[in-house]
Amino acid sequence: MLNIRSLSIVWLFFFLTSCVTINVYFPAAAAEEAADKIIEQVLGEDAKQGAMLQPRNDSSQQYEINFHPARILAGFLDIMVPSAHAAANIDISSPAINKLESSMQARHGVLSPYFKAGAIGYDANGLVAIRDQSAVGLRERGKLKQLVAQENRDRNALYKELARANGHPEWETQIRDTFARRWVAKAPGGWYYQDSSGNWHQK
Repeated sequence: MLNIRSLSIVWLFFFLTSCVTINVYFPAAAAEEAADKIIEQVLGEDAKQGAMLQPRNDSSQQYEINFHPARILAGFLDIMVPSAHAAANIDISSPAINKLESSMQARHGVLSPYFKAGAIGYDANGLVAIRDQSAVGLRERGKLKQLVAQENRDRNALYKELARANGHPEWETQIRDTFARRWVAKAPGGWYYQDSSGNWHQK
């Protein structure tokens, strides 16, 4: 007859299994890695400046579960759910993705001064928003609006294509959210971004 301790271990096993299934369904870590590759390519030298602001990983902040049965269950999961590691991949090599990336990269050279001037910034949806059009001359404002519209058209298409190319159109929202975070993380200091409430902050 199972005692309380054994029942707890069994319950924990099924709980962890369900969690793994959810995490594998959308490979968040792989999506972030894919986003970083694309963003670094698009931003070029600006991404290198942003990288200098990134905190180093502090291994001292990591911890492990000391509950012995949990460690055993983790080993069981590695054996029983091998697809958890195999599925953790985001393909960014489709011709449509490459075309969108190249278009955004070419446009960034024109957009970069507007980011630095604070005229535009990143919104919470992974797009570019006009923050302060008074930061540019009257004659430039029409050009800036056109550039932002073109950039956002490519970004929307990129998020949709990444989800489609990987066989999961339903991932589009999660991919968009991942990019929204990583655009800000990769941006140089001084650039602006919006929070979910629409408030502007300077990095």
